Amino acid sequence: FPPLLQKGSSPVAPVHIVNEESADKTNLGFIHAFVAAISVIIVSELGDKTFFIAAIMAMRYNRLTVLAGAMLALGLMTCLSVLFGYATTVIPRVYTYYVSTALFAIFGIRMLREGLKMSPDEGQEELEEVQAEIKKKDEELQRTKLLNGPGDVESGPGTTIPQRKWLHFISPIFVQAFTLTFLAEWGDRSQLTTIVLAAREDPYGVAVGGTVGHCLCTGLAVIGGRMIAQKISVRTVTIIGGIVFLAFAFSALFISPDSGF
Repeated sequence: FPPLLQKGSSPVAPVHIVNEESADKTNLGFIHAFVAAISVIIVSELGDKTFFIAAIMAMRYNRLTVLAGAMLALGLMTCLSVLFGYATTVIPRVYTYYVSTALFAIFGIRMLREGLKMSPDEGQEELEEVQAEIKKKDEELQRTKLLNGPGDVESGPGTTIPQRKWLHFISPIFVQAFTLTFLAEWGDRSQLTTIVLAAREDPYGVAVGGTVGHCLCTGLAVIGGRMIAQKISVRTVTIIGGIVFLAFAFSALFISPDSGF
């Protein structure tokens, strides 16, 4: 028999059960967004222009400085892309969900077509292009140093040592790595992908997953340098990337737009 209720009282809803269900749903949304972001970033960035920039600069300059400059640019770009994507959530989710699904399908088909048409040595042209661009920046840096002069010799060694320590991460190399990476990433496929993901997935999961994906790719480029840049098959990575994009588009047939992830 149901328990007797006192006069004027009402049954209490199981609030803790609802809270647990919403928490589980939120966790699943974050995990799904994290996995989606890190996977598409890896297949988009391996062998990309930003990968070659980090790899070539790390062979010529301090690796930690190059890594810091590139990661700051990529982290900033990821946050901006997530904000752009999150801004579209004012539109009803059912529309953004299926539009993003269509974009994933288009990206996937395009990457598959590009990959199948590529030659096995496709990445060498982009590698040489990045080398020429970095060489041009180096020449501009040398001209700037000549115009500014060698510096004040009378200041003595006592002031130069702490200044070098302070400018270790704010050096021209840091600025060069930051600007080259940021400009190369603007309008890139990985940026558009991050915007699309943030419009349909948990934005925190996309931001963390995208940043971790960029860290892995950039760290691999900085550590491996030219060897990885020459060994990696851009054609294979592009074909795998197309399959990954199509898999996300195909998953929309089985996941409801209102499922929370």
